[in-house]
Amino acid sequence: MYPGTSSSLTGGRCVGSTLRNTVSDKHRLYQFLREALPDRLEPSKDAQLRRIRTKDDFIEEAVAAIKLAPMAIRLTPHVLSLVDWTKPLDDPIRKQFLPLRSGIIPDHKHLELDSLHEEDDSPVPGLVHRYPGRALFLATSICPVYCRFCTRSYAVGANTDTVSKKPQKPSRKRWEVVFQHIEKDETLQDIVVSGGDAYFLQPDHVKEIVCRLLNIPHIRRIRLASKGLAVAPGRILDDADPWTDALIEVSNKGREMGKQVCLHTHINHANEITWITRLAANKLFKHGVIVRNQSVLLKGVNNHKDTLLDLIKTLADINIQPYYVYQCDMVQGIEDLRTPLQEIIDLDKDLRGKLSGFMMPSFVIDLPGGGGKRLVSTVESYKNGEATYRAPGLPGAKGEMVYRYYDPKPVETKVLEEFQQEQLQALERGETLEQFFAQSAARARSSIALPRRVQQEPLRQPAPTGISPEIMEQVSIPTTHANA
Repeated sequence: MYPGTSSSLTGGRCVGSTLRNTVSDKHRLYQFLREALPDRLEPSKDAQLRRIRTKDDFIEEAVAAIKLAPMAIRLTPHVLSLVDWTKPLDDPIRKQFLPLRSGIIPDHKHLELDSLHEEDDSPVPGLVHRYPGRALFLATSICPVYCRFCTRSYAVGANTDTVSKKPQKPSRKRWEVVFQHIEKDETLQDIVVSGGDAYFLQPDHVKEIVCRLLNIPHIRRIRLASKGLAVAPGRILDDADPWTDALIEVSNKGREMGKQVCLHTHINHANEITWITRLAANKLFKHGVIVRNQSVLLKGVNNHKDTLLDLIKTLADINIQPYYVYQCDMVQGIEDLRTPLQEIIDLDKDLRGKLSGFMMPSFVIDLPGGGGKRLVSTVESYKNGEATYRAPGLPGAKGEMVYRYYDPKPVETKVLEEFQQEQLQALERGETLEQFFAQSAARARSSIALPRRVQQEPLRQPAPTGISPEIMEQVSIPTTHANA
């Protein structure tokens, strides 16, 4: 635990600590930051963040940014303990989960909340069927943490001031519709169970879903997608928590049937791998659970070859297969985290040959508009920040289309300051971001637009007690689901 981190607020013991101490409301966030941060902060290397010099500056920036963000705040005790709160401005863990207002920049005009158009490939609610032979089962919309760069910010987590979500709440009735679709489609062989996060499925639900899928003759492979190993590894080690027992049980059952059940996790930086993570990974390894990792390339987090190489080697050392490194999706509200496509192409070239073949992850891009995953190196054209790809493996018209990915654009300081001020003023007036986007577009500004299907209503909450009016007049942080 880094200096300045309060053990009382991060749940004390890491091993055996539960998710009940997660920071997911404005009271606990404010309390934690007041206790964890030093009075004076080291200056950031990022010019946009250099005005943040004190504890009060940081808190003001954080609560203002959360008011503008598409994702609600949710931080586990483990994640909070990973951040170096003596140097939070440039910390790679903080950047993934806690935005700062001065870091927010205008979005590219082509960014969308549902950038992958998953809803267009959804034959029934809760199932995305884009690829031949494979489908994505969205079993829940809750996660142990909410990543800023979540590709499903249109559905995951609680409503925010900027986005009214379309949640996929656990429901046997909805699951049954998904099961029936999978049972009827004998071309399907591979199912990913995600959401949200499989960590927030009850152990009985894990067994129910996986066993139902295993009993479908044409299903050969099942992947449970969870960030739990990265953000709450103590749960894996907790003998009083039956979730891991359920995972091991279905993994063993699949093996007995000649089928594969594995866990896909999501770790972006070697700092996320602690001694607790190592113990948790070793427990899964000893019980024969296959674990693969999918990382996302993020500016200021892991977009340097030495940082990425360290992550990949550390994962392999704890028997987690480095599976994918994704180019960050064109999701709204996170333009400060996106990198130019050339960076991931260069990283692929730089690292290839430095690692054994089975340790080398695939560097991929999930194409905007529903083109699916492609190796970044298969780019058809790349000029002036615009890249084109094709996806000939997709059926029908999708296999004929040209898909475009756009690099983030540099933003002038004056434009940035005007953009941030306009955002706050719009929210104070009670405007939806859909309305704000329309007005901003008329002034040739890019902003955060809601997808076509989402209807946003302004959200207002009473200010809590015990927090300075100067801070609270700028913030309204939504509370997540009561039992999440």
